[in-house]
Amino acid sequence: MSQPVNVVCRLTPDGFACEVMVGTDAAATRHTVLVSQAELADLAPGHYDPEQLVAASFDYLLEREPREAILREFELPVIERYFPGYRSQIRQQMAR
Repeated sequence: MSQPVNVVCRLTPDGFACEVMVGTDAAATRHTVLVSQAELADLAPGHYDPEQLVAASFDYLLEREPREAILREFELPVIERYFPGYRSQIRQQMAR
């Protein structure tokens, strides 16, 4: 079953700090994801919305692991350490 993903990003000196909530039930999980300006430009060229990139990244993660297994705080490029296909797949998805 798909869990709703809510993302709110705020501007930081280095990019964005995004607060993510997965689910709306009592077991909902909260995460903080840091996205640099360079990563946003690299993973989502032509897009200026980090919330869209982070939401797509969480959809990618949730297809591969339960929400409870996702790190509570991480920088977006960390996903590729665990899932080597992430970068190419998310770039392709964001190009649509």
